[in-house]
Amino acid sequence: MKKLLFLLLVVTISAQAQKRPRDLGIKIGVLSTGKLNAITDVAGVKVGHRTLLEGTNIRTGVTAIIPHDGNLFQDKVPAAVFVGNGFGKLAGTTQLIELGNIEAPIVLTNTLSVAVGIEAVVEYTLAQKGNESVQSVNAVVGETNDGYLNDIRGRHVTKQHVQEALAQAQNGMVVEGNVGAGTGTVCFGFKGGIGTSSRLLPQKSGGYTVGVLVQTNFGGVLQIDGVPVGEALKKFFMSDQLQNPADGSCMIVVATDAPLDARNLERLAKRAFMGLAKTGGIASNGSGDYVIAFSTHAAVRIKHQSDQLTYSTTQLNNDSMSPLFMAAIEATEEAIINSLWAAQILTGKDGRTIQALPRDEVIKVMKQHNALK
Repeated sequence: MKKLLFLLLVVTISAQAQKRPRDLGIKIGVLSTGKLNAITDVAGVKVGHRTLLEGTNIRTGVTAIIPHDGNLFQDKVPAAVFVGNGFGKLAGTTQLIELGNIEAPIVLTNTLSVAVGIEAVVEYTLAQKGNESVQSVNAVVGETNDGYLNDIRGRHVTKQHVQEALAQAQNGMVVEGNVGAGTGTVCFGFKGGIGTSSRLLPQKSGGYTVGVLVQTNFGGVLQIDGVPVGEALKKFFMSDQLQNPADGSCMIVVATDAPLDARNLERLAKRAFMGLAKTGGIASNGSGDYVIAFSTHAAVRIKHQSDQLTYSTTQLNNDSMSPLFMAAIEATEEAIINSLWAAQILTGKDGRTIQALPRDEVIKVMKQHNALK
């Protein structure tokens, strides 16, 4: 146990100390980032991880995203989902689409642990003060299949692990790479993981923030800020199908403090998927690619119970959406690259090893294309 705790500490410290691409001159897009360049730049949003690195075969975990500090069930946030490719097991989508809101934390994990995630989120919600009479909870739980490195059939994620991720959720810096739900993932043939980024709009465009968090486990032909890195490294889908399959999944969570309803949040989610495409992802046949978008703005929240027949809100008009679209594209693209950059080499199930993105080689390729800023 002491050895495991030490390993987790080393992984966390390493992830925190690792310079991000932006620090090295790889500046994706033209908009400014938030202070942390993370989904937590959207005020009130919290992220928590529970990482499982046990023995030689367990390489998985849980990542939880909590939209605001209050009772989320009683004070729901408008939300939407966009399905890029539906080969996945994202739970809670039908009610989310029907009602246009989220009433519980979003949880990400592996494919065969979705049921455990649902159970834990339900317990978390029922236990909150003010929810003593609640008899229905819509848990939104996303997944990617980490079975190449992880003993996924062992179903090692427990309800307690999910609850720990929820309990540890906090504002501030978000650890990236081999953590939480990204512990055992593979992306573009390299080690994938959790990544995050944000964009801050100019005041003339509202001064709103868009934050993105991704769980990357997909394939294609890697591009970084338009540079064909995958081709240069000779590691991409169709170059060696046995070693570089494109199937996998990507979960994308988009948060904003702009006052958007479910309709415009769906439009925002669609643009986030364009960010995935800019990295070279191809949304392959076996890939479950989903975008969940929500707004934290107080004016658009939905009360669970009201004695009023109608309600009024303040919403951003359609003509003001384009800057947010651009922000979602840029932040998603950078979050994916950040997940790769932070991830470390990992050996898992059956002795399989996935190499980390060779950062020094990538820097050389970027320089050759005059892409460092």
